[in-house]
Amino acid sequence: MNAIPDKVMIREVGLRDGLQSIATILPTEQKMAWIRDAHAAGQREIEVGSFVPARLLPQLADTAELLAYAKTLPGLVASVLVPNLKGAERAIEGGAALMILPLSASHAHSLANLRKTPDEVVAELGRIRAARDAAGSKTIIEGGVGTAFGCTLQGQVEPAEVLRLMQALLDAGADRVSLADTVGYANPRMVRDLCEQALHIAGDRFCCGHFHDTRGLAMANVYAALEVGVTRFDASLAGIGGCPHAPGASGNAATEDLAFMLESMGLSTGIDLSRLLALRARVAAWLPGETLHGALWLAGVPQIFNTSTVF
Repeated sequence: MNAIPDKVMIREVGLRDGLQSIATILPTEQKMAWIRDAHAAGQREIEVGSFVPARLLPQLADTAELLAYAKTLPGLVASVLVPNLKGAERAIEGGAALMILPLSASHAHSLANLRKTPDEVVAELGRIRAARDAAGSKTIIEGGVGTAFGCTLQGQVEPAEVLRLMQALLDAGADRVSLADTVGYANPRMVRDLCEQALHIAGDRFCCGHFHDTRGLAMANVYAALEVGVTRFDASLAGIGGCPHAPGASGNAATEDLAFMLESMGLSTGIDLSRLLALRARVAAWLPGETLHGALWLAGVPQIFNTSTVF
């Protein structure tokens, strides 16, 4: 077991994973305000959208505009999700700092979600790497291995298959790889074991854990990953988001809850919780009728809390 890191990066995915999962379509101006306020609260990595056809996800039709705006904010790493080579070409053209190609380790989920087998997605990453290099682009390519801990469609997903696909993504040209509990099946022991093996394979190229709070275990799973040395995690403001193939899912780890847990442990996230909670209140007002999640906004920050407090 490694020492728990002193600094942890939270990548905000609410503008992509969150908004794509709800009916409300936020105006571009409100999304820009979200990015601006998140940056002001200290967030330095934000997934601003996805280059998918607008007819499929109208919630994300303005990704190019949001990417251009995010690039004007100092020190902000703006990432986008890309489902294929065409989306990657738009990310390269827009100058994204990072693009994430999702791969489902579950064959059933991969076919339902991407209409490709996992190995076909690996081949697509190889084409994306070739296009990136040919363009002379510096956009980082992350291969995100989803349904890494199980799948509502397939059931069991063998760790050996997850690790095989992770290695295949690296061999195909991914700069980084990450693991996602897409449907909320993970528990802390599974997370600790799989992340430990992933770090053994990928070293510092294993960059991120993405945990859903479907069964209330997102924070415990983050802690298990921290114990083996993972230092970056995805989260969504107000816990919005989820997977269409996980009915009843409560969404992603809530950014504000994760930031509070880490800061209360004495770990630095760079996030100002009061500003983050103020942003959550704004976003909640923009999403009337949508189901939001999280605990910190209900209970508030403890009076004895400060950034040096360790409970």
